[in-house]
Amino acid sequence: MIDTLSKDSVGLVATHLETFNVPVLLACGRKLNQFVLSYECYGALNADKSNAILVCHALSGNQHAAGFHHVEDVKPGWWENCIGPGKAIDTDRFFVLCSNNLGGCHGSTGPNTFNSDAKRPWGPDFPIVTVDDWVKTQSILADSLGINRFVAVIGGSLGGMQALQWAISYPDRLKHAVLIASAPKLSAQNIAFNEIARQAIMSDPGFHHGHYYDKGSIPKKGLILARMLGHVTYLSDHAMRLKFGRELKNAQYQFDFDIEFQVESYLRYQGEAFSEKFDANTYLLMTKALDYFDPAAKTNNNLTEAFRSVQCGFLVISFTSDWRFSPKRSVEIVNALLAANKVVSYAEIEAPQGHDSFLLKVPRYQAILKAYMERVADECGF
Repeated sequence: MIDTLSKDSVGLVATHLETFNVPVLLACGRKLNQFVLSYECYGALNADKSNAILVCHALSGNQHAAGFHHVEDVKPGWWENCIGPGKAIDTDRFFVLCSNNLGGCHGSTGPNTFNSDAKRPWGPDFPIVTVDDWVKTQSILADSLGINRFVAVIGGSLGGMQALQWAISYPDRLKHAVLIASAPKLSAQNIAFNEIARQAIMSDPGFHHGHYYDKGSIPKKGLILARMLGHVTYLSDHAMRLKFGRELKNAQYQFDFDIEFQVESYLRYQGEAFSEKFDANTYLLMTKALDYFDPAAKTNNNLTEAFRSVQCGFLVISFTSDWRFSPKRSVEIVNALLAANKVVSYAEIEAPQGHDSFLLKVPRYQAILKAYMERVADECGF
């Protein structure tokens, strides 16, 4: 049983579902006449609704960013390290909103939800969505809550891409953008990783061309392989060496193809757990949105020009051991912002954990984020 009265936790929280009966035109050219977004919020919205922060989740994340759903919960929200009373994103000062992206699998309209027109789950018929689409639907959610402008939009990895897109698409609706372990677009290597993961899922006999809901099955092996591949890229070689080395599960080699090394056991466990809680079609959509993100494509591949209209201040954070979204990708963003005469602070954090560092208790990282957000709160008078 958890201690829900911990002074630095938001405690017990609930997920809310909001139905929007307004048509939304997606970047792919298709239109949704109705959609649902699931979201959570922490802290209190002040009288003039000026203290709101939007937190954007990464590929496998969801709206449950902090706190606990039940007293029996063992694991809190995915960013419990940073959200709560007195933490970097201080819920004593800010109202924090986090929604599950459109196309997600945790309550928002997506492949695993019912398509009333077809009288079956959306499955592979759900439209391809982009970061632009997520930002558009997040703005609609903000409108419904009476939030005209966010103090900050914050995200790590794919969440950082959303924060960047917010600054471009809605320059007058946020004061600050915080981009953590992110990039202005994916490298060819990252696109390749995503394609391997998608092929692992789509080649699984249980995939059934995406209509596995009708068959009462899931492409479990494909999902496990996709997650194993992704997890390797989220960790650094140093972190894996420290955590596992070449430790064997048993004392001697078994001379077979079952699990022998501890790292194999860990990856299979992670893949198995992931396959039980994440939708395969959503995984395909999320990786495709990653591949497509490239704001400079609209300005003749000139990232500086893409930033001309932004008005907010920026904090950009990278981690030395992150080879998936390396520091040089963050520096690309910083240099383009500076060339466009924008206000930006940058920190490269020494951390051995790899890309997953943005989710972990890295003291220097949390201190910098906390200091920045305290300055923001002080400037706003919260």
